[in-house]
Amino acid sequence: MKKLVVFLFLALSFTLPAVGQQNDSVRVNPYSRLQKEKSDFASRLYFGGSFVLSLGSYTSIGIWPLVGYKVTPKLSVGLQPGYEYLKYDRYYGGSYETSNYGGRVFARYRIIPQIYAHSEYAAINYEIESRLPSGKTDDTREWVSFLFLGGGLSQKVGGNVYAYIQVLFDVLNDENSPYRSGAPFWSVGIVAGF
Repeated sequence: MKKLVVFLFLALSFTLPAVGQQNDSVRVNPYSRLQKEKSDFASRLYFGGSFVLSLGSYTSIGIWPLVGYKVTPKLSVGLQPGYEYLKYDRYYGGSYETSNYGGRVFARYRIIPQIYAHSEYAAINYEIESRLPSGKTDDTREWVSFLFLGGGLSQKVGGNVYAYIQVLFDVLNDENSPYRSGAPFWSVGIVAGF
């Protein structure tokens, strides 16, 4: 009996420390997954936009901020609201002043690291000026839709900042569009995170 007690004592004394080293319960912070998802979301965002400035007989001042989200390393989607103030001299006398505003949703797919395909739907509210037979003008506001397709070239300029140049074509050619049918839309800019 004495040998059995000694044996049990020794057996338990070696197994209890071993059990103490075993991690039988995993402690998980319930907020860690949420924090990771938030940081993953934030790390996939990128920002950019354009600023328009033209002064003279034709004045144009505008801002179009951009926020994008990288769905995958090659595919991103985004939004771009905007506003533009215009003032210009009419060829028949006087001047014309208006504001345009609207927004865009876009998708970009990187074909290779420097070249991407771009598609974009835009709806811009323009003041449409029409000349009446009496010689007076009639101004109405209209939403004009655009469907731009094209692509661009981007180059890393430092850190996570890229310069880009892109050309897009409007395939809808809305009758109220202020642009000629088939004219390319060139843009140059800088984005952070794309």
